[in-house]
Amino acid sequence: MLFLLFHLDDARYALPASRLAVVLPRVQTRALPATPPWVSGVFMHDGQAVPVIDFCRLVLDRPARARLSTRTALVHYPLGNGDSRLLGLVLEQATDTLRCDPAAFVATGVGTGDTRYPGPVCHDRHGLIQRVDIDELLPPPVRALLFPTARAGA
Repeated sequence: MLFLLFHLDDARYALPASRLAVVLPRVQTRALPATPPWVSGVFMHDGQAVPVIDFCRLVLDRPARARLSTRTALVHYPLGNGDSRLLGLVLEQATDTLRCDPAAFVATGVGTGDTRYPGPVCHDRHGLIQRVDIDELLPPPVRALLFPTARAGA
């Protein structure tokens, strides 16, 4: 299986490529009021408004650095009603891929409290890689803010 790799400082993370719609250069967003600081904003892609999460701000409480390797990955985010919408993720150093057996990822055995998106880990010659569980990325209140029509079943 193919994964997109990205970094948060020295830690490496992986997103399943099967969940990616497209990887873009970092996009300009318009801020959304009443959202957490890690919600970067919204931008238009192919006629659709796409909310964007700054993954660095979510995890490290700092904005993603403005570098050539900082990308906006659009992922298919499930709405829970069988539908999905695009969700943008600002990722640092998102320039490499990893091909490995999904079974190579194993549970960490460490609880993460209310934060459920950190998934299992695998190891390669450079160290640990943690898979991001896209389905668990947004807490329900934020999901309702970003995708209000999903809440109404539309």
